[in-house]
Amino acid sequence: MTMLAPSIRPTRKRHIMLALVAFATALNYLDRTLMGVAAPSMSRELGLSPAEMGLVFSAFSWSYALAQLPGGVFLDRFGTRLTYALSLVVWSACTVSQGLVRSLWALIAVRLGLGVAEAPCFPANSRVLVAWFPRGERARANSIYSVGMYFGIAFLSPLLFWMAGHWGWRSLFWIVGSVGIAYGFIWHRMYRDPADHPGVNDAELALIREDGGITQAAAPRPFRWDDVGWLLSQRSILGAAIGQFATNSTLVFFLTWFPSYLTTERHMDWLKSGVFAMVPFMAASLGVLSGGQLSDRLVRGGVSLAVARKVPIIAGLMMSMLIVLAIWLPRGATGDMAVIAVMSVAFFGQGMSNLGWTLISEIAPGSLVGLTGGLFNLCTNLAGIVTPIVIGLTVGRTGSFVSGLAYIGAMAALGALSYAFVVNKVERLVRD
Repeated sequence: MTMLAPSIRPTRKRHIMLALVAFATALNYLDRTLMGVAAPSMSRELGLSPAEMGLVFSAFSWSYALAQLPGGVFLDRFGTRLTYALSLVVWSACTVSQGLVRSLWALIAVRLGLGVAEAPCFPANSRVLVAWFPRGERARANSIYSVGMYFGIAFLSPLLFWMAGHWGWRSLFWIVGSVGIAYGFIWHRMYRDPADHPGVNDAELALIREDGGITQAAAPRPFRWDDVGWLLSQRSILGAAIGQFATNSTLVFFLTWFPSYLTTERHMDWLKSGVFAMVPFMAASLGVLSGGQLSDRLVRGGVSLAVARKVPIIAGLMMSMLIVLAIWLPRGATGDMAVIAVMSVAFFGQGMSNLGWTLISEIAPGSLVGLTGGLFNLCTNLAGIVTPIVIGLTVGRTGSFVSGLAYIGAMAALGALSYAFVVNKVERLVRD
């Protein structure tokens, strides 16, 4: 009698790695959002005008954008484990320092440091996706870690507003920053690439490799400026970068000016602002999960990769355009509820369009994943420089958010057009 050995089931270590990334991403965005929650109290205590607050919000993205290429090169050279651990510890130390500042320029200096330290985060996330997940699971994995961008903020918003009101805005930075420093050491202890992980079995490695995963990191490639030029000459990378600049404009508004919009334009008190602010973030969380599930379902159903990745992004950007409807809604209880509904739809759409990171992970050359992610994030986060300043200047001049909301709607339209007509092939690029 011939005995048939049972097939070996793949381990699920990739899910543990995804959980590590999801918590790190939640901390990353929580650190960015604290400034938006603290802004009303901070601006009063430090005597900052709307234009100066726009400068403070924008300062993070100056250094964040400029550090993308160096961060991507560092990531390709030293790997995900060490890069992410250093990034977590340093950016969290900068977060703690924000609670110590006493002047505008000290605040700007610390925000610049925060931007440099956070720069490798999303290129590293993209590298984890490529390393640990087969193509058929990649969009869902992206949505799970990306939901951390919104989920923590959604459910912590009332607590954060309460803390700012009772313990002062400085306490926000001290508490969250301390958690991040501790987590940096936890990350370094637990994360490994697939080929180096002692608990992953051959069946899981085969599952990843057979569907487009890169389980063995490529040999480090020296930085060359012609690689940057070559990447920018690729139509799909350029189109995705323009589209992601647009979708990030909506995200930056919610991370920076949205709490001030509720308290100044809509005249909500601290508690009401905290409760209402969580609703759009919850909607964005659902948008992220919906976009990922829809995209992977289309892939498994045999739809082309380009259609499967682009359709949820374009649909999401079209929903984000609806933010302009808030311009015409009146003040008062009924108008406030309608505003939150409109903002929730717009932010739900922004969550769906966050799938751009999955798309870029599909086309990045294997030897240039970090550099490609850094370049993509550089273009994306130019929105973090432009959007806070545009809104701050228009609010300072007009005393209203009307022009700012119109700007966000126009950017969403630009993004939909770019993903629809500039991005063409979605396939792994090869760079000699």
